[in-house]
Amino acid sequence: MKKVLLAATAAWIALGAVPALTADLAARPYTKAPAMMTAIYNWSGFYIGLNAGGGSARNCWTNTALSAAEGCHHATGALAGGQVGYRWQTGTWVFGVEAQGNWADFKGSNASLFVAGATNQSKTNAIGLFTGQVGYTWNNVLWYVKGGGAVANEKYNGIATTAGSVFDQSNATRWGGVVGTGIEVGFAPNWSVAAEYDHLFMGSRSLSFSTVPAGTTSRTDAIGQDVDMATVRVNYRWGGPVVGKY
Repeated sequence: MKKVLLAATAAWIALGAVPALTADLAARPYTKAPAMMTAIYNWSGFYIGLNAGGGSARNCWTNTALSAAEGCHHATGALAGGQVGYRWQTGTWVFGVEAQGNWADFKGSNASLFVAGATNQSKTNAIGLFTGQVGYTWNNVLWYVKGGGAVANEKYNGIATTAGSVFDQSNATRWGGVVGTGIEVGFAPNWSVAAEYDHLFMGSRSLSFSTVPAGTTSRTDAIGQDVDMATVRVNYRWGGPVVGKY
């Protein structure tokens, strides 16, 4: 009998405790889903890259002894090279500095308007640019303008038109200025591709020509020059490609 009473009492206590335990359990709190994170492209960091394209140099020759114009021509061709630089981003603005070096193969000529039977030929062998940049970014798309100094290595020939032989020549390293603009797109972490246009203001420079093969001075010409060049560029950047933003 005692066992029956004990069992009944235990069952009653257990049944009475279930509602109490249920009442003690707090309602499950509502948890708000975390905000989605937007990936923001970051243009800051050092970068290095390659470029290739083409260009044209307009050259106008004037014989300085008699102030006689000898005519103008466009020296056109391909160019290829590389660039290295650093950018830093603040908000949607991007600032940077860059050095660029290119091998070039610009060549052109015209019949001299001053010396009968002579052809003046211009060759551009290399171009260097040293520029600062200011850009505006829409996430992984960057539009920028650039400006600074330019240098070109060039060779000028006087050619006997009929024979096709060089009778005098001059070599020069010319300095000038450059302005340009480009659109760059980040297509993968740390990688970007750009299309760029640059205009070089090389001014006018008086050059002494030497006869071939004797090497004596034959004439002095002032040669004015402007250069246009367009390139496609691929860059690799060291730095965080994205920044999380809620």
